[in-house]
Amino acid sequence: MSDDRKDLPLAAQRALAEAEERRRKAEADAKALPKELGGRDGPDPARFGDWEKKGIAIDF
Repeated sequence: MSDDRKDLPLAAQRALAEAEERRRKAEADAKALPKELGGRDGPDPARFGDWEKKGIAIDF
C-alpha cells in the first residue's frame, strides 16, 4: 500500500483493496475464457444494434 493511501480512512482503504481484487479476478476470468471460433469481427451486434453482415441481415 502506498503512502498516500495510508492517509485515507480505513473504509476507503478497504474499498480500494476490494476494487483491486475485483480487477485482478476479472482479468484472470477473461484470460481463462477460450477464444470464440467463427464469431463476428468488431463490436458486439447486440450492444451496437448492427444486425447486418456482408449485406445480409442476421439474427441469432
